[in-house]
Amino acid sequence: MKFAIFTVSTPEWTPEEAVVALRAAGYDGVEWRVTDDPLMSGSGRTVAGHGPNVGFWQGNRCTLSLASLVDDAPRIRAMTAAAGLAMPNVGTYVSCEEPNLVEHAMKGVQALGAPALRVRVPNYDGTSPYLALRDRALGQYRDVEALARQYGLKALIEMHMNNIVPSASACAAFARHFDPNHVGIIHDCGNMVFEGYEQYRLGLEVLGPYLAHVHVKSAKWEAVGVRADGSTEWRTSFASLKSGIVDLRRLMDALRAVGYDGWIAFEDFSTEQPLAQRIRDNLAYLKSLL
Repeated sequence: MKFAIFTVSTPEWTPEEAVVALRAAGYDGVEWRVTDDPLMSGSGRTVAGHGPNVGFWQGNRCTLSLASLVDDAPRIRAMTAAAGLAMPNVGTYVSCEEPNLVEHAMKGVQALGAPALRVRVPNYDGTSPYLALRDRALGQYRDVEALARQYGLKALIEMHMNNIVPSASACAAFARHFDPNHVGIIHDCGNMVFEGYEQYRLGLEVLGPYLAHVHVKSAKWEAVGVRADGSTEWRTSFASLKSGIVDLRRLMDALRAVGYDGWIAFEDFSTEQPLAQRIRDNLAYLKSLL
C-alpha cells in the first residue's frame, strides 16, 4: 500500500510547505484539496496568507483554487514531482449536479497528471424523496462518466454521511450502473462512524471492482445532554486515529483480505497534536498495523 494525505487536513501549511513536510515524514503522495475557499484572499489564486482564520474547511492554506486550476496545474505538478510525491486523487468539491464545473475540474486534473478526482453526489436531508433523488443523480452521473472517459480519468464518489450513498452497500448499488474504469468509490471509515457503518470486510467485498481509494480518519460518539423525552442525546465529532471508534487494525485486515494494495489517504481532523507530529505518528501507527 502507498500513503498520502488529503490536504483538507493540513490547513496550516501552504502547498509548498506541505510537499516538503509530507516527503520528510515518509509519505508517498498528496491528495490536493481543490475548491474556491471564500476566505481565500485576492483573486482566489492565493494559497497562503489567509490571516488568522485558518481551518480545515475554510481558510485552509493548503487548498488549490478550482477557478485557476488549469492555469496553476503546471506549477503544482512540477512542485509535487520535485518533492517526489505522486497524486493518486484530487479532492474536488464539484458535484454531478454541476456538469460545467465537473468538466472544468477534469481539465485541471488532467493537466495535473493525476488519474482521478472526487465528484460528489447530492446530499440527503429528508426533504426530497430518496429514490427520486438517487435516480436523478444516476442520470447526472452518466454524464460524469462520459466526461471521465473523454478525459481519461476516474470519477470517485466518497462514502459520506448526509449524502445519498452513506454506506458501502449504498455506494455499490449506485456505482454498479457504471464502468469501474471510470467511476469508483472512496471508502471512508471515519464517515461511517457518523452514518452507514457496515462490517469493513462486508462493505469492501460488496464494492468489489469499484473500490478505488481509501480515506482514513476516526470519530466518536459522546453523550451531550438529555432530550425533552428523558432519553440521552448523542453527538458525533472527529477524533484522533487512536482515540476514535474506528478499528483500524480490523480495517487493515479487511483490506488485505480483499486484495487491496492501493492508496490510503489520511484525513485526520483531530487537533490534539501539532500537525507535524500528527502526520508522523499517524503514518507510523498505520504501518504498524500492516
